[in-house]
Amino acid sequence: MPSPIPPIFCRAVDGDRRALARLFTRIERSESERREIMRLAHPLSGKAAVVGVTGPPGAGKSTLADGLAAAARADGGKTVGILAVDPTSPFSGGAVLGDRIRMQRHHLDPDVFIRSLATRGAGGGLSNAAAAAVRLMDAAGKDVILIETVGVGQTELDVMDVADFSLVVLVPEAGDAVQAMKAGLLEIADAFAINKADRDGAARMAAALRGVIALDPRPPESRPAVLLTQAHDGVGVDALYAHIQAALADAAESGRLAQRRAERDRREAARLVSSALSAALRTALADDPRAAEILARVSRGELDARAAARQTLANGGLGKALDDVDVREKRE
Repeated sequence: MPSPIPPIFCRAVDGDRRALARLFTRIERSESERREIMRLAHPLSGKAAVVGVTGPPGAGKSTLADGLAAAARADGGKTVGILAVDPTSPFSGGAVLGDRIRMQRHHLDPDVFIRSLATRGAGGGLSNAAAAAVRLMDAAGKDVILIETVGVGQTELDVMDVADFSLVVLVPEAGDAVQAMKAGLLEIADAFAINKADRDGAARMAAALRGVIALDPRPPESRPAVLLTQAHDGVGVDALYAHIQAALADAAESGRLAQRRAERDRREAARLVSSALSAALRTALADDPRAAEILARVSRGELDARAAARQTLANGGLGKALDDVDVREKRE
């Protein structure tokens, strides 16, 4: 017999902003509560258009997300959810969560819900609760969900695992074009926005990106577009919003969107399995005197780490795992 649906969840999906905010607090605070809320949200999700906005710090991601939210509101009054991810301080453990300040014009709009999430040490430009937060926003009936990441570097590309459309925001300063070409952004981007396009070098950077994109082996409809924007003045934002909507509609019609979501769900499930197994293994090792003795032998220099890992896994019947790793390494 299924568990009863908590009243707070019913209120949240019926539009109670305070109830929704409390659920967000729960999914950030507790893994068990996150699982329960996601179980409830899953059947109600899958309707929202999820747009990830990523790029280097200072590129104008917050201002551009603010403009896209305004464009969505003007597009038949679509409801909007904004998830702004801020880095957690390594000293205080807190986060500035200042993106709400940059989006003050939406503060009193009941159909725009803005939530800041702290990374809490997570890499990849997102919070550990980001995927759950998107699902919750979707279940709460938001038509468009905008996710603003911390700011990408070489590995901060997790936005592709939660978004239907990934927008990479760049500025025409030296080095950004090179960074885009080498950091995997070409692979995750569905579009590039060259923001602050009134600055020198914007047209040159756009031409360089388009030249590289032309060499992309993917079919033309799967290659990222390059658009110029001046988010602070609203220039080009409506055209960017229209492009995103058209691209999502085309992806939905062709089946690419469903395929992308299915693959994203598979990756999320695999990640959660890996995380659960890692936690279970750490607990088992902490409680296993045989593992403690093996690690003590490593500390004394009697055993190398690789052999210790093999023996530890063999104690649990998992020795073949490292053998498989050896085979893959030799093939590579």
